[in-house]
Amino acid sequence: MKTIFDDVSYSCSKIVTQSYSTSFSMATKMLAPSIRADIYNIYGFVRFADEIVDTFHEYDKKQLFDAFENEMDRAIEQKISLNPILNSFQHTYHKYDIPYHLVASFMKSMRMDLTKKRYETFDEYREYIYGSADVVGLMCLCVFVQGDKEKYEKLKESAMALGSAFQKVNFLRDLKADYEELNRTYFPNTDLMELDEASKKRIVDEIKADFALGYSGIVQLPEQAKFGVYTAFRYYKKLLQKLQSTPPLEIKNTRIRVPNYQKFGLLAQSYVNYKLQLVQ
Repeated sequence: MKTIFDDVSYSCSKIVTQSYSTSFSMATKMLAPSIRADIYNIYGFVRFADEIVDTFHEYDKKQLFDAFENEMDRAIEQKISLNPILNSFQHTYHKYDIPYHLVASFMKSMRMDLTKKRYETFDEYREYIYGSADVVGLMCLCVFVQGDKEKYEKLKESAMALGSAFQKVNFLRDLKADYEELNRTYFPNTDLMELDEASKKRIVDEIKADFALGYSGIVQLPEQAKFGVYTAFRYYKKLLQKLQSTPPLEIKNTRIRVPNYQKFGLLAQSYVNYKLQLVQ
């Protein structure tokens, strides 16, 4: 029966999430069980695409990405794929009527990572952020609002801002790896080799503005999604605080992390705030 294959596919997406991101996995566990698997399905898809362009250096990444994209399109069209990650993603895609242009924009930004190393203008930077992060937030929002188009439009801007904030925090945290291993720099008008406090402050202030707009949407999310998204928000806010207090030289030379004991502390505090209805 296909249901067995589908269950195996969903399990694969869950394993991918748990293996690649302990923080995202922890936040996803705080979502209602009715939508948890669909967020795993989205994460598994975007993680695999990202892995192709970021990790598989000893292979022909363009060839792998082309094959993955072609199989993705077939999965969406045929509503099945023997790639379990794409099979689970197409299920969520159709279940919540996720607009194809969101998927296309994501794949476009991932493809940019195959060749583009510098983002010189704000327009280039924004286009990349939209495709690599904002649309992922919008795909998740489709799940959170469960087909409520009015709610989706109302929360669309804040979901994009939250996706941007998460991505920019990752950029700032991963400066060393992006520059040394992938020869990439994302922030325009910023010389990462000469990163100073003023440059870092501009980036941090930009992220704080995204967080503020993102939070305004979190408090309006349906209850089944609110606590999980709030947990992710608290984690990334904590990571930004650590980056803000870290000297630029250290950011360039090390990868700043939130220790597991602090993650669990954030989870506990997030739960207290949520139960006390401070997230409203």
